[in-house]
Amino acid sequence: MASYDYSGIKAAGGAYVLEQGDYDISIRSDSHTVLDSRTVTVDRDYIYNDTNDGKRASDEIAAVNQFDHAAGDVTYLSRKDHFANYDIATAAPTDFTMTDTVLNGFYCQNTFDPSSYDAAHTEMPTQGASGSLTIRDMEGLAYDDPKWEQLLNQVTIDEMNSLIGTGGYASAKVESIGLPATIECDGPQAIKNNYTGQSGTAYPAATMIAATWNKDLAYRRGQSMGLQCQDMNVAGWYGPAMNIHRTPFSGRNFEYYSEDGTLSGWMGANEVKGALEYGVQTYIKHFALNDSETNRKNMLCTWTNEQAMREVYLKSFELSVKVGGANNAMTAFNYIGNVWAGACEPFLQTVLRGEWGFQGATVTDWFNGTTDGCMYADAAIRVGGDKMLSSAGDVKGFASNTNNAGTVNAMRTATHNILFGIVNSNAMNDRNFKTPGWVTTIYIADAVIAVALVAIELYVILRFRKQSKAAAR
Repeated sequence: MASYDYSGIKAAGGAYVLEQGDYDISIRSDSHTVLDSRTVTVDRDYIYNDTNDGKRASDEIAAVNQFDHAAGDVTYLSRKDHFANYDIATAAPTDFTMTDTVLNGFYCQNTFDPSSYDAAHTEMPTQGASGSLTIRDMEGLAYDDPKWEQLLNQVTIDEMNSLIGTGGYASAKVESIGLPATIECDGPQAIKNNYTGQSGTAYPAATMIAATWNKDLAYRRGQSMGLQCQDMNVAGWYGPAMNIHRTPFSGRNFEYYSEDGTLSGWMGANEVKGALEYGVQTYIKHFALNDSETNRKNMLCTWTNEQAMREVYLKSFELSVKVGGANNAMTAFNYIGNVWAGACEPFLQTVLRGEWGFQGATVTDWFNGTTDGCMYADAAIRVGGDKMLSSAGDVKGFASNTNNAGTVNAMRTATHNILFGIVNSNAMNDRNFKTPGWVTTIYIADAVIAVALVAIELYVILRFRKQSKAAAR
Protein backbone atom coordinates (compact mmCIF):
# COMPACT_ATOMS: atom_id res chain seq x y z
CA MET A 1 0.00 0.00 0.00
CA ALA A 2 3.03 2.29 0.16
CA SER A 3 3.30 5.09 -2.40
CA TYR A 4 6.55 6.17 -3.98
CA ASP A 5 7.65 9.64 -2.84
CA TYR A 6 9.71 10.65 -5.88
CA SER A 7 9.60 14.36 -5.12
CA GLY A 8 11.13 13.94 -1.66
CA ILE A 9 8.26 15.36 0.39
CA LYS A 10 8.94 12.94 3.25
CA ALA A 11 12.13 11.22 2.07
CA ALA A 12 14.94 13.14 0.42
CA GLY A 13 16.08 11.30 -2.70
CA GLY A 14 12.87 9.30 -2.92
CA ALA A 15 11.52 6.24 -1.11
CA TYR A 16 8.41 4.14 -0.66
CA VAL A 17 6.26 5.68 2.07
CA LEU A 18 3.25 4.25 3.89
CA GLU A 19 1.58 7.29 5.40
CA GLN A 20 -0.08 7.48 8.79
CA GLY A 21 -3.89 7.36 8.81
CA ASP A 22 -6.98 5.24 8.22
CA TYR A 23 -7.18 3.11 5.07
CA ASP A 24 -10.62 1.99 3.93
CA ILE A 25 -10.28 -1.28 2.01
CA SER A 26 -13.34 -2.69 0.27
CA ILE A 27 -14.39 -5.63 -1.89
CA ARG A 28 -16.91 -4.67 -4.57
CA SER A 29 -18.96 -6.39 -7.22
CA ASP A 30 -18.49 -3.29 -9.36
CA SER A 31 -17.10 0.19 -8.83
CA HIS A 32 -20.22 1.29 -6.90
CA THR A 33 -21.45 -1.74 -4.92
CA VAL A 34 -19.54 -2.53 -1.71
CA LEU A 35 -19.75 -6.19 -0.62
CA ASP A 36 -17.53 -5.88 2.44
CA SER A 37 -15.03 -3.42 3.87
CA ARG A 38 -12.48 -2.94 6.62
CA THR A 39 -10.62 0.04 7.99
CA VAL A 40 -6.91 -0.39 8.67
CA THR A 41 -5.17 2.20 10.83
CA VAL A 42 -1.49 2.94 10.33
CA ASP A 43 -0.09 4.49 13.49
CA ARG A 44 2.76 6.48 11.94
CA ASP A 45 4.58 7.15 8.68
CA TYR A 46 6.71 4.22 7.51
CA ILE A 47 9.56 5.40 5.30
CA TYR A 48 11.34 2.55 3.54
CA ASN A 49 14.89 3.82 3.17
CA ASP A 50 18.21 3.25 4.91
CA THR A 51 17.73 6.32 7.11
CA ASN A 52 14.36 5.34 8.57
CA ASP A 53 12.64 1.95 8.41
CA GLY A 54 14.97 0.16 6.02
CA LYS A 55 14.10 -1.48 2.72
CA ARG A 56 10.78 -3.11 1.99
CA ALA A 57 10.74 -6.81 2.88
CA SER A 58 10.49 -7.77 -0.81
CA ASP A 59 13.51 -5.69 -1.90
CA GLU A 60 17.18 -6.61 -1.80
CA ILE A 61 18.19 -2.96 -1.36
CA ALA A 62 16.13 0.12 -0.55
CA ALA A 63 14.64 1.94 -3.52
CA VAL A 64 15.75 5.52 -4.14
CA ASN A 65 15.28 7.78 -7.17
CA GLN A 66 16.88 6.35 -10.30
CA PHE A 67 14.96 8.01 -13.12
CA ASP A 68 15.07 11.75 -12.59
CA HIS A 69 16.52 11.96 -16.10
CA ALA A 70 13.26 10.58 -17.53
CA ALA A 71 10.93 13.26 -16.12
CA GLY A 72 11.58 15.62 -19.02
CA ASP A 73 10.32 19.15 -19.46
CA VAL A 74 6.59 18.39 -19.46
CA THR A 75 3.56 19.20 -17.34
CA TYR A 76 2.12 16.21 -15.46
CA LEU A 77 -1.58 15.92 -14.70
CA SER A 78 -2.25 16.56 -11.02
CA ARG A 79 -5.20 15.70 -8.80
CA LYS A 80 -4.72 19.00 -7.01
CA ASP A 81 -7.88 21.16 -6.95
CA HIS A 82 -9.82 18.53 -8.86
CA PHE A 83 -7.38 18.26 -11.81
CA ALA A 84 -7.18 22.02 -12.21
CA ASN A 85 -4.24 21.73 -14.67
CA TYR A 86 -6.08 19.31 -16.97
CA ASP A 87 -6.19 21.62 -20.00
CA ILE A 88 -2.48 22.46 -19.74
CA ALA A 89 -1.36 18.87 -19.13
CA THR A 90 -3.37 17.40 -22.00
CA ALA A 91 -2.77 20.13 -24.58
CA ALA A 92 -0.91 19.13 -27.74
CA PRO A 93 2.78 20.07 -27.43
CA THR A 94 4.06 23.04 -29.39
CA ASP A 95 7.78 22.81 -28.54
CA PHE A 96 9.58 19.67 -29.73
CA THR A 97 13.14 20.72 -28.91
CA MET A 98 15.27 19.14 -26.20
CA THR A 99 16.82 21.23 -23.48
CA ASP A 100 20.61 21.42 -23.48
CA THR A 101 20.74 19.25 -20.36
CA VAL A 102 18.69 16.49 -21.97
CA LEU A 103 20.48 16.77 -25.29
CA ASN A 104 23.92 16.56 -23.69
CA GLY A 105 22.93 13.30 -22.00
CA PHE A 106 21.23 11.83 -25.04
CA TYR A 107 22.69 8.43 -25.83
CA CYS A 108 23.24 6.99 -29.31
CA GLN A 109 25.99 5.07 -31.08
CA ASN A 110 27.78 8.25 -32.11
CA THR A 111 27.89 9.71 -28.61
CA PHE A 112 28.64 6.61 -26.54
CA ASP A 113 31.95 6.80 -24.68
CA PRO A 114 33.06 3.43 -23.24
CA SER A 115 35.85 5.03 -21.24
CA SER A 116 33.27 6.49 -18.85
CA TYR A 117 32.34 2.92 -17.85
CA ASP A 118 35.71 1.19 -18.12
CA ALA A 119 37.77 3.23 -15.67
CA ALA A 120 37.34 0.66 -12.91
CA HIS A 121 38.57 -2.21 -15.10
CA THR A 122 42.37 -2.21 -15.16
CA GLU A 123 43.31 -5.85 -15.71
CA MET A 124 42.63 -8.08 -18.71
CA PRO A 125 40.84 -11.23 -17.48
CA THR A 126 42.00 -14.72 -18.38
CA GLN A 127 40.13 -16.18 -21.35
CA GLY A 128 40.62 -19.37 -23.34
CA ALA A 129 42.53 -21.12 -20.53
CA SER A 130 42.77 -24.90 -20.42
CA GLY A 131 40.44 -26.59 -17.98
CA SER A 132 38.16 -29.56 -17.46
CA LEU A 133 34.99 -27.85 -16.21
CA THR A 134 31.87 -28.12 -18.36
CA ILE A 135 28.57 -26.28 -18.22
CA ARG A 136 26.98 -29.32 -16.56
CA ASP A 137 29.34 -28.95 -13.61
CA MET A 138 27.58 -25.65 -12.86
CA GLU A 139 24.10 -27.10 -12.36
CA GLY A 140 22.69 -26.10 -8.98
CA LEU A 141 25.50 -23.66 -8.16
CA ALA A 142 24.81 -20.13 -6.94
CA TYR A 143 25.52 -17.21 -9.24
CA ASP A 144 28.50 -16.14 -7.13
CA ASP A 145 30.02 -19.61 -6.67
CA PRO A 146 33.83 -19.43 -7.27
CA LYS A 147 33.59 -22.20 -9.88
CA TRP A 148 31.98 -19.74 -12.26
CA GLU A 149 35.23 -17.80 -12.49
CA GLN A 150 37.09 -20.99 -13.36
CA LEU A 151 34.53 -21.87 -16.03
CA LEU A 152 34.58 -18.36 -17.52
CA ASN A 153 38.37 -18.53 -17.76
CA GLN A 154 37.98 -21.40 -20.24
CA VAL A 155 35.66 -19.46 -22.58
CA THR A 156 37.40 -17.68 -25.45
CA ILE A 157 36.76 -14.08 -26.48
CA ASP A 158 35.31 -15.25 -29.79
CA GLU A 159 32.92 -17.61 -27.99
CA MET A 160 31.77 -14.82 -25.69
CA ASN A 161 31.17 -12.57 -28.67
CA SER A 162 29.10 -15.27 -30.37
CA LEU A 163 26.91 -15.61 -27.26
CA ILE A 164 26.44 -11.83 -27.17
CA GLY A 165 26.10 -11.01 -30.87
CA THR A 166 24.01 -13.90 -32.20
CA GLY A 167 21.43 -14.19 -29.44
CA GLY A 168 18.38 -14.20 -31.70
CA TYR A 169 16.08 -17.20 -31.18
CA ALA A 170 19.07 -19.19 -29.91
CA SER A 171 22.18 -19.25 -27.81
CA ALA A 172 25.42 -20.08 -29.53
CA LYS A 173 27.37 -23.30 -29.00
CA VAL A 174 30.38 -22.97 -26.68
CA GLU A 175 32.76 -25.86 -27.31
CA SER A 176 35.28 -24.92 -24.61
CA ILE A 177 32.75 -25.76 -21.86
CA GLY A 178 30.69 -28.41 -23.66
CA LEU A 179 27.59 -26.23 -24.16
CA PRO A 180 25.37 -27.16 -27.11
CA ALA A 181 23.41 -24.49 -28.96
CA THR A 182 19.95 -23.82 -27.55
CA ILE A 183 16.70 -22.75 -29.16
CA GLU A 184 14.50 -19.83 -28.07
CA CYS A 185 11.10 -18.88 -29.47
CA ASP A 186 8.89 -15.84 -29.79
CA GLY A 187 5.17 -15.58 -29.22
CA PRO A 188 3.37 -14.58 -26.03
CA GLN A 189 0.26 -16.33 -27.38
CA ALA A 190 1.91 -19.34 -29.05
CA ILE A 191 5.35 -20.91 -29.29
CA LYS A 192 6.79 -21.05 -32.81
CA ASN A 193 10.14 -22.63 -33.59
CA ASN A 194 11.76 -20.39 -36.20
CA TYR A 195 14.11 -23.16 -37.29
CA THR A 196 11.69 -26.07 -37.73
CA GLY A 197 8.46 -24.15 -38.31
CA GLN A 198 6.80 -26.20 -35.57
CA SER A 199 4.15 -24.31 -33.60
CA GLY A 200 2.36 -24.86 -30.34
CA THR A 201 -1.18 -24.03 -29.27
CA ALA A 202 -2.35 -20.48 -29.99
CA TYR A 203 -4.09 -19.14 -26.89
CA PRO A 204 -6.42 -16.14 -26.55
CA ALA A 205 -4.76 -12.75 -26.12
CA ALA A 206 -3.32 -11.85 -22.74
CA THR A 207 -6.00 -9.17 -22.38
CA MET A 208 -8.67 -11.87 -22.22
CA ILE A 209 -6.76 -13.84 -19.60
CA ALA A 210 -6.34 -10.73 -17.45
CA ALA A 211 -10.06 -10.03 -17.76
CA THR A 212 -10.75 -13.27 -15.88
CA TRP A 213 -8.81 -12.08 -12.80
CA ASN A 214 -7.93 -15.75 -12.44
CA LYS A 215 -4.37 -16.35 -11.24
CA ASP A 216 -4.78 -20.12 -11.42
CA LEU A 217 -5.80 -19.89 -15.07
CA ALA A 218 -2.70 -17.81 -15.84
CA TYR A 219 -0.57 -20.33 -13.96
CA ARG A 220 -2.01 -23.24 -15.92
CA ARG A 221 -1.44 -21.44 -19.21
CA GLY A 222 2.16 -20.90 -18.16
CA GLN A 223 2.44 -24.63 -17.44
CA SER A 224 1.05 -25.43 -20.88
CA MET A 225 3.51 -23.07 -22.57
CA GLY A 226 6.33 -24.63 -20.57
CA LEU A 227 5.30 -28.18 -21.46
CA GLN A 228 5.14 -27.30 -25.15
CA CYS A 229 8.58 -25.67 -24.96
CA GLN A 230 9.94 -28.82 -23.37
CA ASP A 231 8.37 -31.06 -26.02
CA MET A 232 9.71 -28.84 -28.82
CA ASN A 233 13.19 -28.70 -27.24
CA VAL A 234 12.86 -24.94 -26.69
CA ALA A 235 14.89 -23.53 -23.79
CA GLY A 236 13.78 -19.89 -23.94
CA TRP A 237 10.39 -18.26 -24.40
CA TYR A 238 10.13 -14.58 -25.40
CA GLY A 239 7.23 -13.97 -23.07
CA PRO A 240 5.04 -13.29 -21.33
CA ALA A 241 4.56 -9.66 -22.38
CA MET A 242 3.34 -7.24 -19.74
CA ASN A 243 3.53 -3.58 -20.61
CA ILE A 244 0.65 -1.31 -19.66
CA HIS A 245 -2.32 -0.38 -21.83
CA ARG A 246 -1.41 3.31 -21.70
CA THR A 247 -3.83 4.15 -24.51
CA PRO A 248 -6.13 2.06 -26.73
CA PHE A 249 -3.86 2.78 -29.69
CA SER A 250 -0.69 0.92 -28.79
CA GLY A 251 -0.06 -1.72 -31.45
CA ARG A 252 1.00 -4.33 -28.89
CA ASN A 253 -1.97 -4.13 -26.52
CA PHE A 254 -3.10 -7.61 -27.58
CA GLU A 255 0.16 -8.98 -26.11
CA TYR A 256 -0.22 -7.08 -22.84
CA TYR A 257 -2.56 -7.83 -19.98
CA SER A 258 -4.11 -4.66 -18.68
CA GLU A 259 -4.05 -0.94 -17.92
CA ASP A 260 -3.36 -1.87 -14.29
CA GLY A 261 0.16 -2.69 -13.11
CA THR A 262 -0.87 -4.90 -10.22
CA LEU A 263 -3.32 -7.01 -12.23
CA SER A 264 -0.75 -7.37 -15.01
CA GLY A 265 1.88 -8.31 -12.46
CA TRP A 266 -0.10 -11.10 -10.84
CA MET A 267 -1.10 -12.55 -14.20
CA GLY A 268 2.49 -12.38 -15.46
CA ALA A 269 3.96 -13.78 -12.25
CA ASN A 270 1.72 -16.83 -12.41
CA GLU A 271 2.40 -17.49 -16.10
CA VAL A 272 6.12 -17.27 -15.39
CA LYS A 273 5.80 -19.60 -12.40
CA GLY A 274 3.99 -22.20 -14.50
CA ALA A 275 6.48 -22.09 -17.36
CA LEU A 276 9.46 -22.32 -15.01
CA GLU A 277 8.24 -25.70 -13.80
CA TYR A 278 9.38 -27.01 -17.19
CA GLY A 279 12.74 -25.28 -17.11
CA VAL A 280 11.86 -22.52 -19.57
CA GLN A 281 13.82 -19.28 -19.60
CA THR A 282 10.99 -16.74 -19.46
CA TYR A 283 11.95 -13.47 -21.14
CA ILE A 284 9.45 -11.05 -19.60
CA LYS A 285 9.02 -8.16 -22.03
CA HIS A 286 9.30 -5.41 -23.19
CA PHE A 287 11.31 -3.94 -20.35
CA ALA A 288 10.05 -1.25 -20.12
CA LEU A 289 7.56 1.52 -21.02
CA ASN A 290 7.05 0.15 -24.53
CA ASP A 291 3.78 2.04 -24.87
CA SER A 292 3.80 2.96 -28.56
CA GLU A 293 4.61 1.05 -31.73
CA THR A 294 4.85 4.24 -33.78
CA ASN A 295 8.49 5.32 -34.11
CA ARG A 296 9.64 2.91 -31.42
CA LYS A 297 12.63 1.97 -33.61
CA ASN A 298 13.49 5.62 -34.23
CA MET A 299 14.85 6.64 -30.83
CA LEU A 300 11.39 7.31 -29.40
CA CYS A 301 11.83 9.04 -26.03
CA THR A 302 9.37 8.09 -23.28
CA TRP A 303 8.97 10.70 -20.55
CA THR A 304 7.43 9.97 -17.18
CA ASN A 305 8.02 10.54 -13.50
CA GLU A 306 9.40 7.94 -11.13
CA GLN A 307 6.24 7.51 -9.09
CA ALA A 308 4.27 6.51 -12.17
CA MET A 309 7.07 4.24 -13.31
CA ARG A 310 7.32 2.35 -10.04
CA GLU A 311 3.62 2.20 -9.15
CA VAL A 312 2.25 1.45 -12.64
CA TYR A 313 4.69 0.71 -15.45
CA LEU A 314 7.27 -1.40 -13.60
CA LYS A 315 4.88 -3.14 -11.22
CA SER A 316 4.10 -6.00 -13.60
CA PHE A 317 7.79 -6.75 -14.13
CA GLU A 318 8.53 -6.40 -10.42
CA LEU A 319 5.91 -8.98 -9.42
CA SER A 320 6.99 -11.35 -12.20
CA VAL A 321 10.53 -11.32 -10.82
CA LYS A 322 9.75 -11.35 -7.09
CA VAL A 323 6.70 -13.63 -7.08
CA GLY A 324 7.04 -15.52 -10.36
CA GLY A 325 10.81 -15.96 -10.26
CA ALA A 326 11.43 -14.67 -13.81
CA ASN A 327 15.03 -15.37 -14.73
CA ASN A 328 15.32 -13.56 -18.08
CA ALA A 329 14.03 -10.33 -19.60
CA MET A 330 13.74 -8.67 -23.00
CA THR A 331 14.42 -4.97 -23.18
CA ALA A 332 12.49 -2.47 -25.29
CA PHE A 333 13.23 -0.42 -28.41
CA ASN A 334 12.27 2.90 -26.86
CA TYR A 335 14.29 5.29 -24.77
CA ILE A 336 13.72 5.90 -21.07
CA GLY A 337 13.97 9.66 -21.13
CA ASN A 338 17.13 10.16 -23.17
CA VAL A 339 18.67 6.68 -22.65
CA TRP A 340 17.95 3.57 -24.76
CA ALA A 341 16.14 0.99 -22.60
CA GLY A 342 18.57 -1.72 -23.68
CA ALA A 343 21.47 0.23 -22.17
CA CYS A 344 19.77 1.96 -19.25
CA GLU A 345 21.87 1.19 -16.18
CA PRO A 346 19.26 2.21 -13.57
CA PHE A 347 16.80 -0.23 -15.16
CA LEU A 348 19.07 -3.18 -15.83
CA GLN A 349 21.42 -2.98 -12.87
CA THR A 350 20.06 -0.90 -10.00
CA VAL A 351 16.36 -1.82 -10.14
CA LEU A 352 16.20 -5.19 -11.93
CA ARG A 353 19.25 -6.83 -10.39
CA GLY A 354 19.89 -4.63 -7.36
CA GLU A 355 16.46 -3.96 -5.87
CA TRP A 356 14.54 -6.96 -7.20
CA GLY A 357 17.30 -9.58 -6.98
CA PHE A 358 17.00 -10.74 -10.61
CA GLN A 359 19.65 -13.25 -11.72
CA GLY A 360 19.87 -14.19 -15.37
CA ALA A 361 20.22 -12.63 -18.81
CA THR A 362 18.59 -9.82 -20.72
CA VAL A 363 18.15 -9.81 -24.48
CA THR A 364 17.31 -6.85 -26.69
CA ASP A 365 14.22 -6.63 -28.83
CA TRP A 366 14.88 -7.44 -32.50
CA PHE A 367 18.38 -6.09 -33.07
CA ASN A 368 18.76 -3.50 -35.81
CA GLY A 369 21.89 -1.64 -34.79
CA THR A 370 23.26 -1.02 -38.26
CA THR A 371 20.34 1.20 -39.17
CA ASP A 372 18.60 2.50 -36.06
CA GLY A 373 21.55 4.40 -34.58
CA CYS A 374 20.97 3.39 -30.95
CA MET A 375 21.21 -0.37 -30.46
CA TYR A 376 24.82 -1.10 -29.63
CA ALA A 377 26.37 -4.13 -27.93
CA ASP A 378 29.33 -2.10 -26.68
CA ALA A 379 26.96 0.05 -24.63
CA ALA A 380 24.53 -2.68 -23.54
CA ILE A 381 27.04 -5.12 -22.08
CA ARG A 382 28.55 -2.42 -19.86
CA VAL A 383 25.30 -1.73 -18.02
CA GLY A 384 23.47 -5.05 -17.77
CA GLY A 385 22.51 -5.89 -21.36
CA ASP A 386 23.68 -9.36 -22.34
CA LYS A 387 22.40 -10.74 -25.65
CA MET A 388 21.54 -9.04 -28.92
CA LEU A 389 18.46 -10.50 -30.59
CA SER A 390 20.15 -11.00 -33.94
CA SER A 391 20.49 -14.17 -35.96
CA ALA A 392 22.10 -12.46 -38.94
CA GLY A 393 25.28 -11.33 -37.24
CA ASP A 394 24.64 -7.56 -37.19
CA VAL A 395 28.07 -5.96 -36.79
CA LYS A 396 26.78 -3.61 -34.07
CA GLY A 397 25.65 -6.66 -32.10
CA PHE A 398 29.20 -7.77 -31.41
CA ALA A 399 31.55 -6.18 -28.90
CA SER A 400 34.37 -4.24 -30.56
CA ASN A 401 37.86 -3.38 -29.35
CA THR A 402 38.28 -6.74 -27.66
CA ASN A 403 41.90 -5.88 -26.88
CA ASN A 404 40.54 -3.50 -24.25
CA ALA A 405 40.29 -4.84 -20.69
CA GLY A 406 37.07 -2.93 -20.03
CA THR A 407 35.39 -4.50 -23.05
CA VAL A 408 36.45 -8.03 -22.14
CA ASN A 409 35.36 -7.63 -18.52
CA ALA A 410 31.95 -6.45 -19.73
CA MET A 411 31.75 -9.41 -22.13
CA ARG A 412 32.64 -11.75 -19.30
CA THR A 413 29.82 -10.42 -17.10
CA ALA A 414 27.33 -10.77 -19.97
CA THR A 415 28.55 -14.32 -20.62
CA HIS A 416 28.15 -15.17 -16.94
CA ASN A 417 24.56 -13.90 -17.00
CA ILE A 418 23.73 -15.82 -20.19
CA LEU A 419 25.25 -19.07 -18.96
CA PHE A 420 23.57 -18.78 -15.56
CA GLY A 421 20.19 -18.52 -17.28
CA ILE A 422 20.94 -21.51 -19.52
CA VAL A 423 22.24 -23.76 -16.74
CA ASN A 424 18.98 -23.23 -14.86
CA SER A 425 16.84 -24.23 -17.84
CA ASN A 426 15.75 -27.33 -19.72
CA ALA A 427 18.79 -26.85 -21.95
CA MET A 428 20.52 -29.08 -19.37
CA ASN A 429 18.25 -32.02 -20.23
CA ASP A 430 20.22 -35.12 -21.21
CA ARG A 431 18.82 -35.19 -24.72
CA ASN A 432 20.58 -31.94 -25.56
CA PHE A 433 23.92 -33.52 -24.80
CA LYS A 434 23.31 -36.63 -26.87
CA THR A 435 23.17 -36.94 -30.62
CA PRO A 436 19.47 -37.21 -31.61
CA GLY A 437 18.40 -40.54 -33.04
CA TRP A 438 17.50 -39.07 -36.41
CA VAL A 439 20.96 -37.53 -36.69
CA THR A 440 22.57 -40.88 -35.86
CA THR A 441 20.40 -42.54 -38.51
CA ILE A 442 21.54 -39.99 -41.10
CA TYR A 443 25.17 -40.51 -40.08
CA ILE A 444 24.79 -44.28 -40.50
CA ALA A 445 23.01 -43.83 -43.83
CA ASP A 446 25.75 -41.47 -45.02
CA ALA A 447 28.41 -43.97 -43.98
CA VAL A 448 26.63 -46.85 -45.77
CA ILE A 449 26.24 -44.75 -48.92
CA ALA A 450 29.89 -43.68 -48.72
CA VAL A 451 31.06 -47.30 -48.39
CA ALA A 452 28.81 -48.33 -51.25
CA LEU A 453 30.15 -45.55 -53.47
CA VAL A 454 33.74 -46.53 -52.69
CA ALA A 455 32.95 -50.19 -53.44
CA ILE A 456 31.31 -49.25 -56.73
CA GLU A 457 34.25 -47.03 -57.64
CA LEU A 458 36.74 -49.84 -56.87
CA TYR A 459 34.65 -52.28 -58.88
CA VAL A 460 34.59 -49.93 -61.85
CA ILE A 461 38.33 -49.30 -61.63
CA LEU A 462 39.21 -53.01 -61.36
CA ARG A 463 36.85 -53.90 -64.19
CA PHE A 464 38.34 -51.19 -66.36
CA ARG A 465 41.88 -52.47 -65.70
CA LYS A 466 40.82 -56.03 -66.46
CA GLN A 467 39.22 -54.98 -69.73
CA SER A 468 42.31 -52.93 -70.64
CA LYS A 469 44.63 -55.90 -70.07
CA ALA A 470 42.36 -58.14 -72.12
CA ALA A 471 42.38 -55.63 -74.99
CA ALA A 472 46.18 -55.39 -74.84
CA ARG A 473 46.57 -59.14 -75.47
